[in-house]
Parts: sequence; C-alpha cells; structure tokens
Amino acid sequence: MISGIFLGLSTIDLIYEVDEFPLTDSKLTARSQAAYAGGPATNAAITFRHLGGNAALVTSIGQHPLTALLRDELNTYGVKALDLSPDRSDVPAISAVAVNSKGQRNVISANASLISEYSDRVDLDLLNSASVLLVDGHLMKACIAWARAAREHGVAVVLDGGSWKPGTELLLPYVDTAICSSDFLPPSCSRPEQVVEFLSRHGVNKIAITAGSNPIRFASEQGSGSLAVPDVPTVDTMGAGDIFHGAYSYFLGTGLSFPDTLARAAIIASNSCQFRGTRAWMNH
Repeated sequence: MISGIFLGLSTIDLIYEVDEFPLTDSKLTARSQAAYAGGPATNAAITFRHLGGNAALVTSIGQHPLTALLRDELNTYGVKALDLSPDRSDVPAISAVAVNSKGQRNVISANASLISEYSDRVDLDLLNSASVLLVDGHLMKACIAWARAAREHGVAVVLDGGSWKPGTELLLPYVDTAICSSDFLPPSCSRPEQVVEFLSRHGVNKIAITAGSNPIRFASEQGSGSLAVPDVPTVDTMGAGDIFHGAYSYFLGTGLSFPDTLARAAIIASNSCQFRGTRAWMNH
C-alpha cells in the first residue's frame, strides 16, 4: 500500500450555503451549514487515504475543545495524526466559508501565522515508511526540516504552492514536484513562465501551475505542455485544489508519467466540484 505524509495546516471549516454573498453591514440566513476538518494538508491526506493509501497528517492540533472535530474526522477517515504542538491550548485556525448558488466561494480564514510554538523534530520511523511527503508551506520551520530529511532518505517531496510564503526559498531545494496555483508568485515573478523558470532555477524537477477550470501548465525534464481540466457542472469548488494535491500524491506512487499523474488528479478534483463541501464526492 502506498504511504504518504502530509505536513501543514489543519483548520476547522464552517461552510454556509447561501443564495448570494452578504452585503456590508447585513445579516444573511444560510440555506445549509456544515463543519469539517480542513486545511490544505488535511484535505490532501484524507483524499490520499480515500484513494487507498496509508496517510499521516503532521500538523498543529493542540488541546482546545474544538480540535475534537479534527481528531474525530481524521479517525473516521483512517488518517494517522502527529501533533507538533500537543500542549497548545489556543483556539485552532477556523475558516468561515460562504458558497453561493453558482459554486463561487468567499473565505475568511486564520492561517498558521497565529501558531508560534511547534516542533520541527522529524519522526524518522514515520518518514521511512512513506514514499511521498507533501508540504503546504504552513508551519514552515517543520516543512523545511521534514523536506530536508525526506531528500536525504529518498522520499519524494511535493509542494502545495498555494501562495508564496516567507521561507519558501529555503524549502525549494528539497522539493521534487511543485504544484502551484496562479496566486503563487515568487519575488519578481508576475507570469506563469517566470514562475516555471524560477522554480527550475531553484532545483525543482517537476512543475505544474493550476488555474481553476483553465488548462494546467506543466514542465519537467522530459518536456512541457498543458492539460485540459475536465468540464463538469460546478456546484462547489471548496477544497478542489487540496483534493488535487492528495490525488497527485497518490498516483505519483503508481508509476504513471508526470502528465498522466496530473491528468488523473485533475479528474478526481474536477469531479469533487459537482458536490457540496469537501467530502460528499467520496460517496459518488
């Protein structure tokens, strides 16, 4: 069984289905509400486990009562958790998400910048049992330590590049695959081709840039090109990028080529957009 480690941010996601987004200084009644464990690494780990792999989430959880939701959901989906700040008592990062009738979303979120105390110690037994490590750039000190150790032990490192974060330049030398959103803009970069050149110059061998429903641009030592994203009726795009990264990490271990791995992940992520929330797609 393929095993993967997912290191980064975990959140509590509060998701509201609304007809329209609220106006300034107004109140709005939601059509439905839901609460999930969320965050880039968390959603990717649950996706990886759902597809058939062994998944471990390395994150900051702590002891606040709200973290029970995160622990319960990880247990439900069979994802092992390694807590980098087990004594932390602060409120966990919370995301408030409104999704309208067109599948568009507004997100207010607290990220890992609020977490100042966490361990960067690498569990080598856990690392040596894995074939892939995904890092999302949150909890950067731990991301760098684990990615460096992964490189030393022959474990593939995937970067979820949602945005450029302080310290990313120190992480890149240990990254094998960077899957970046169009919001990932390193210093002095404003266009996708500049991002590809920047990442290549910093030693990243496989690069993909996603842009929602637009084609995925990719580049590797074997060549470059673009991949069309499957066209599906969109109900909710919440977590689609995280699902893509989890699926890519899973198919990476199946021996497919880089473009084929991206294409398989795109199918999974696109299909997830046909359902509300970040879990309903698993039932279809």
